[in-house]
Amino acid sequence: MNKDFTFTINKTGLDENYHPASNTRITTNFANLARGESRQQNLRNALKMIDNSFNALANWDNPEGDRYSIELEIVSVDIDIEGKGQSFPSIEVLKTYIIDNQTNQRIEGIVGNNFSSYVRDYDFSVLLQNYNKGKSQFSIPDNFGELHGKIFQSFVNSDVYKDNFKKSPVICLSVSDNKTYFRTENQHPVLGVEYTPNESSLTEQYFKKMGLQVRYFMPANSVAPLAFFFFGDLLNDYTNLELISTISTMETFQKIYRPEIYNANAVAGKSYKPNLKCPDHSLTKIVYDREERSRLAGEQGRFAEQHFIKPYQAVLDQWSSNFVNS
Repeated sequence: MNKDFTFTINKTGLDENYHPASNTRITTNFANLARGESRQQNLRNALKMIDNSFNALANWDNPEGDRYSIELEIVSVDIDIEGKGQSFPSIEVLKTYIIDNQTNQRIEGIVGNNFSSYVRDYDFSVLLQNYNKGKSQFSIPDNFGELHGKIFQSFVNSDVYKDNFKKSPVICLSVSDNKTYFRTENQHPVLGVEYTPNESSLTEQYFKKMGLQVRYFMPANSVAPLAFFFFGDLLNDYTNLELISTISTMETFQKIYRPEIYNANAVAGKSYKPNLKCPDHSLTKIVYDREERSRLAGEQGRFAEQHFIKPYQAVLDQWSSNFVNS
């Protein structure tokens, strides 16, 4: 019998006083901002950018542009493989809450923002690199991303997820800098103009193993499309305010982390190829260590290999081979 793994959830508020927990992936965007001499100012500025972006998009019945505020909650998911109380940090995401300062309502937003995973670090920074070492042509190993995808789907279908979240997650990421995106005639009142890529990316294929579809939209006031990964119907399963909470949160992080794309001084045209070397962009007043982020991804992948993949290899292989998505 294929025994389900046990998931546990811990929640931490993300505000200007946030300090990363010991098991938080330190390359996670918000954890990177929350360290060093500028940590509190970084967080304060980033949260203000999110609020401003949200109010700019939710501009109806909002004449002063200050009706809403966003609260962020870090959702850390641990996985227990053997049921013996030994857990490993598997997934970490942000959940948004929308504060309506006019009605004093606290409205649930979307979970899935700023998705991160140690196993994904292992797949991309250890497994994929080792597989291609010494090869003249890049290729992808068989079953790449399947374990990670099944763990993610198992979590989303678990009672723990359903007890904590009313709707399926939406994961919003940057577009790929080695693909070209073409503007379509389709336009959504909140998500904006839809784009389609010239071909599927490795990230698309990886997230498909997680059961997720993808669509690309460039919201109003934005200069480049964002990638939205989702279950079901992105355009109809979520309210306008829920979608805006994800857009404002993730575009803010992208402006900080990838200003060459998301804080560029030129807006994406009918045909758009992202360029991470674009000199014509503006910087935010937020300190972000991108070199450290890239270096530590490999360390975190090796951590997953040492403490999760290798110790539980036989159990994981058996579980994966018997996995049936509910």
